[in-house]
Amino acid sequence: MSKLLVVGTVAFDAIETPFGKTDKILGGAATYIGLSASHFGVDSGIVSVVGGDFPEDYLHMLNAKNINTDGVEVIKEGKTFFWSGKYHNDMNTRDTLATELNVLEHFKPVVPENYKDSEIVMLGNLHPLVQSSVLDQMSVKPKLAVLDTMNFWMDIALNDLLDVIKRVDVITINDEEARQLSGEYSLVNAAKKIHKMGPKYVVIKKGEHGALLFDDGKMFYAPALPLAEVFDPTGAGDTFAGGFAGYLAKTEDLSFENLKNAVIYGSNLASFCVEKFGTERMQELTADEVKERLEQFKELTQFNIT
Repeated sequence: MSKLLVVGTVAFDAIETPFGKTDKILGGAATYIGLSASHFGVDSGIVSVVGGDFPEDYLHMLNAKNINTDGVEVIKEGKTFFWSGKYHNDMNTRDTLATELNVLEHFKPVVPENYKDSEIVMLGNLHPLVQSSVLDQMSVKPKLAVLDTMNFWMDIALNDLLDVIKRVDVITINDEEARQLSGEYSLVNAAKKIHKMGPKYVVIKKGEHGALLFDDGKMFYAPALPLAEVFDPTGAGDTFAGGFAGYLAKTEDLSFENLKNAVIYGSNLASFCVEKFGTERMQELTADEVKERLEQFKELTQFNIT
């Protein structure tokens, strides 16, 4: 089993959807990634930063799920990163109501010594220079480096983003971001262009329409499980990434065939994330529920050609 290093935000979110609204609750990319990956029993560590307002109980909860938080810096006099958003009725579009960087503004990640040799590194959505600095600190080259990013960094730090993209093995982005990064509308052509930027594998997330995996010349599609109710899509993409990386850390098989399985496992876990606000569903999720839903995924896509 490989060691997994997760880098990203540990944050507060306030969310409003057609189903209700919350006050400040636990959020952040690294939180979702870590909780998702924890379902594979891997040795994982989070690198992030929080303020003095961040409850220790949240860190204890992560530790109880075998997620190491030695790399989470606590700045006592600072405030934790905060994001607030409101989703529209279709749940695919949202308005950002507030973004307070707080301690994240000057975040300089420090990778703990015992995670500098991690075989798998999951770089959550952060400034590309921060992502690069993490790779610089590794004592050995990871067997697999996975990067998540967003259109914001394409707008304000494209050259830095292209530099870090050259250094990773997998990039996970949504369809809109893939089109912006590549300048291609066709996702097949977009993936081809992104391959040339450096990554061996390109994962394009399509929300409720599933995810696509591209390896130069090969392609795989995993549907999203149709759900009766979606309460909160926040963190679903990060949960997918955590399941993807966690499965690969557990199996230590980095072939295209096994990455297909990783996409399915990531999609499976993401389907739970949206059922409640914030990280609540992921905190209470059981192994039996995960296994049962995997069978549903199997039934959804399995057929015989006669």
